[in-house]
Amino acid sequence: MHKTDELRTARIDSLVTPQALADKLPISAAVADNVTASRKRIEKILTGEDRRLLVVIGPCSIHDLDAAVDYAGRLNALRERYQDRLEIVMRTYFEKPRTVVGWKGLISDPALDDTFQVNRGIEMARRLLLEVNQLGLPTATEFLDMVVGQYIADL
Repeated sequence: MHKTDELRTARIDSLVTPQALADKLPISAAVADNVTASRKRIEKILTGEDRRLLVVIGPCSIHDLDAAVDYAGRLNALRERYQDRLEIVMRTYFEKPRTVVGWKGLISDPALDDTFQVNRGIEMARRLLLEVNQLGLPTATEFLDMVVGQYIADL
């Protein structure tokens, strides 16, 4: 019989479960309050109840967590300064939807070295979202598949 499966597979790693990661990095009451309140504010803007401008701003794809946290702090200061006119939300994309060749994003390859440590990438993404939301700054991301959202959609 001819082998038909895993012809080009170098290794197989188990993916951490969403519940295991949520247990390891739980959402705090303060973060949950921030997420809920910001989603309500955004909904009011989108339905026309709130006349402020919704601004989703940030890097194309997060790769340096320290730089992202620094950026979040600076952006949060602007959010507070202009909150009467703008609802500023930090763009926190962890994957690159249109990249065919090259780095696919933090979740797929967090070390930027083609080792594809997905569990580490998912954990790093969740940690960052927790930290940014702890500042009081809302975050926005996009889900390119049906898996990643299970790990970070609560943030």
